[in-house]
Amino acid sequence: MTLDDLRVFVAVCRAGRLSAVARDLGRTQSAVSQHIRRLEKETGAALLERHPRGVSPTGAGLILQAAAADGIAGLDGALRRLDALVRGDGGSVRVTTGATTVRHFMAEAIVAFRRGHPRVSLEFRTENSSRSCFEALAAEDLDLAWITIGAPVRGIEQRPVMRLPWVLAVGADDPLAARSSLEPADLGGIRHIRLPENSASRAHLDAALADAGIRISSDTSAADWDTALLLAELGLGHAVVPALPGWPVPGSEGPLRLVPVPALPPLTVGWAVRRWSALAPLARAFADEVARSCVARPASAPGRRRAGPL
Repeated sequence: MTLDDLRVFVAVCRAGRLSAVARDLGRTQSAVSQHIRRLEKETGAALLERHPRGVSPTGAGLILQAAAADGIAGLDGALRRLDALVRGDGGSVRVTTGATTVRHFMAEAIVAFRRGHPRVSLEFRTENSSRSCFEALAAEDLDLAWITIGAPVRGIEQRPVMRLPWVLAVGADDPLAARSSLEPADLGGIRHIRLPENSASRAHLDAALADAGIRISSDTSAADWDTALLLAELGLGHAVVPALPGWPVPGSEGPLRLVPVPALPPLTVGWAVRRWSALAPLARAFADEVARSCVARPASAPGRRRAGPL
């Protein structure tokens, strides 16, 4: 059993396909299978179940996957910290997050961090959901994940940074655009532009509306908040989205209005790591810089008091 065997096994468990891992690693599918067979021979247990469309870990495989992922992540982190010590003030910080997060939450922090650490590289890996960020954080050599804060996740520590109030994005000619604020009941008749089903922010919003007894119809979906905002501006429907830092609030002459819905519970966002106590100093410095910039530039919505940091 080698470290490479374990790395390949963890990658296969995450991807669910041997062919995808072979493609990512630049190897043949037969070579990837050999790693799995060697592990199964040494453990004496079947580690993967084969399905028509891929593979999934067995009960024994889940045990090995969890242990291997934790061990590999810890070893990789230690090796990177040692490399940073050897190189002096160099090194890298690796972050996983959604496609639009850097623009809205990190732009100012990146500039400030680079000014203070000119030799440190910043690497960003894009995922399409908080769940995917958690999986990548657990399985890969990554330092930080910027996520929607939710229920506890095994092996992951979450740290809230800020709360985002909800707004309804509507065209300027929509009757709701003239309102200074809305109640959840006002959303019952909207033509909603939904986010993907695996989105943590969608799950948060759906739960809040269900608690209020509100059901809304939808025939349009968007991959992220920015796209939902654009579709609302184009007249395809209404978007219920968090008011993000960096979003210019449309003025009175613009084609779009953002109307606060203060009764909806704010969306909490922040950092996730494997262990804060083991976080490399450079990664901790970057996380702190992002938190400071969010505090200095909190989310706001028209006609609404700014939401404070956590």
